[in-house]
Amino acid sequence: MTRPITAGIDGTEESLAALAWAAREAVRRRLALRVVHAWRFQSYEAVEAADPDVQVGWAREAVGEAARTVTERHPELEVSTDVVEGGSVDALVAAAAEAELLVLGSRGHGRVVGFLVGSVGQQVIVESTRPVVLVRAGDEPAAEADGREIVVGQQGDPEDSAGALRFAFETAAARGAGVRAVRAWTLPPLFAYSPASLKLLDEAGGLEPYEKKALAAALQPWRDRFPDVPVVEHVEMGSAGQVLLSVAGQAQLMVVGRRAHRTAVGARIGSVAHGVLHHAGCPVAVVPHA
Repeated sequence: MTRPITAGIDGTEESLAALAWAAREAVRRRLALRVVHAWRFQSYEAVEAADPDVQVGWAREAVGEAARTVTERHPELEVSTDVVEGGSVDALVAAAAEAELLVLGSRGHGRVVGFLVGSVGQQVIVESTRPVVLVRAGDEPAAEADGREIVVGQQGDPEDSAGALRFAFETAAARGAGVRAVRAWTLPPLFAYSPASLKLLDEAGGLEPYEKKALAAALQPWRDRFPDVPVVEHVEMGSAGQVLLSVAGQAQLMVVGRRAHRTAVGARIGSVAHGVLHHAGCPVAVVPHA
C-alpha cells in the first residue's frame, strides 16, 4: 500500500507552512498529499454558530481553501482533504498511522514561546508510529535548493538509529542533497566501563577512534544502499543536543530518533529531540525507533 504524506492544519501560520513543506515533499517523493483538520464542536451564543453542521462546514471550507492553494502551486499533485471530529492528538496520531510521514506546524523557543511542541505536537510525536516533521512559520523552499545538508543524529548501536538514518538518506536522495551524520560522545565515569568495553576501546585506539568506527559501521548499510548520496561523518565531543544544534545553521532538515519515555505524569520525548525541536530553526523530523 502506498501511503500519502499527511499535513495536519489548524489555520495557523505555522500549520500552513507545514502544509507547503508537505506538498513539496510529496511532489519529490511522488506521493499523494492528505490534508487533515481535527474538528471539535465549540459552544457559541450565536444561533447559527451553535449548529454543529455549520461549524463543520466552516472547517471543511477552510481546509478546502488550503488544499486549493496547494493544487494551484502543484497541479500534478494528488490532494485529498479530511475533517476529523475528535481531539487533536488522537486524530493526528490516527492520521499518522496511515501516512508515510505526518507534518505539523511548530513554534519553538526563541522569538515565540512554544505551543504545539509543548502540547499537541509533543504528544503526537510520543504516540506516533510514523515519522513526524515539525515546521516553523516562515519556512521557505530556498533552504532546500541551496545545497544545505540533511543532518541526522546517530547514537548507540546501528539498530538504535536505523530508522532515523533511513529517513535521512531517503530524504537526501529525493532532494539531491548530502547527509551529515552526527555522533556526539562524552567521557563516562570509569565505573561505567566493563572489562569487555575496555578491551574494545583499547583495540580501537581510544574513545574518539572508537566513536568514529561506531559511526562508520552504522552508516555503511545506508552508504551501500544510497551510493549517490554524499556523506560527511561528524564525530564531536559534547552533549548530543548541543552538537546537533551547532550544525543546525547549515541544515535544510534535521533528523533525530525518538524513544518515548513513560513517567508517572505521562509520556515524553527524550531530551535530545526536545532540545532540537525547540531551538533548531530548520524543520525537524522525529523518527520513532523500530
